Amino acid sequence: MKFDIREAASERVILCAHRGVWGGNIPCNNLLAYDIALAQGADMVEIDVTMAGDGELFIFHPHMERRHIGKDVHLEEMTTEEIRKLRYCNYDGAETEIGLNTLDELLEHLKGRCFINVDKFGDHPAEIIEKIKRHDMKDQIILKCSPKPEQLDIIETYAPDIQFLPVISKDGGVHEMMKTRNINYIGSELLFKTMDDELASAEYREKLHKDGKLCWVNTIVYSYKAVLSAFHSDDTALAGDPEYGWGWCANNFDILQTDWIGPLSSYLEKTGRRFKK
Repeated sequence: MKFDIREAASERVILCAHRGVWGGNIPCNNLLAYDIALAQGADMVEIDVTMAGDGELFIFHPHMERRHIGKDVHLEEMTTEEIRKLRYCNYDGAETEIGLNTLDELLEHLKGRCFINVDKFGDHPAEIIEKIKRHDMKDQIILKCSPKPEQLDIIETYAPDIQFLPVISKDGGVHEMMKTRNINYIGSELLFKTMDDELASAEYREKLHKDGKLCWVNTIVYSYKAVLSAFHSDDTALAGDPEYGWGWCANNFDILQTDWIGPLSSYLEKTGRRFKK
């Protein structure tokens, strides 16, 4: 795989697996979930990072211990030794044999295999970037966060050369401002509730593409109350309308983040839209 996101996106629709592939007895955010995602066609995996009380970085969504571990514990208050004894729960809440992985373990496991989207980067920027550089994996990393000035200052300070996308629900001058920052600005994650929103328009995507930027869309559904892409979603696709759910996104965006990598990849291949060349 070529770890130049723009070049890769010119060849195919980039598919990002949200927390890997998980369900049944396979929990999210662990090496097995990411291996399954790659086997099903993912080009990129999204990871969450939480810091233990003694400074070690673990792959885990912050503040979701009760949901994913089934215990009222807080990783940020625990030692690495204590966290190593924890086990993920499966979909039904039963304990599995799968433990939590460190960021070091994940980086080494995925080195040379795929792009990696580090979510919530701004929580521990110096520590995360130190590990990325130590593993010599800067070209595989995609950072995302809101374009708040304090967040962008962190990017400029710790990771000006690492590929970055701001997450936006309206432009408000963000695109032009981003071009002035000392940041490796490669595109934007676009959030829109309806097709009338500016960020859903062909004109806005064309503006970004004209400047050599990529457009990221989410087909994942966090909650029916949090509409991310005007219902062009995994739910819509799997409920019987894959053209509206996935086809429109593949026709118009460079990167799709999904919870259903296998079915999405198969659909795009079946309809001739997985590859552009």
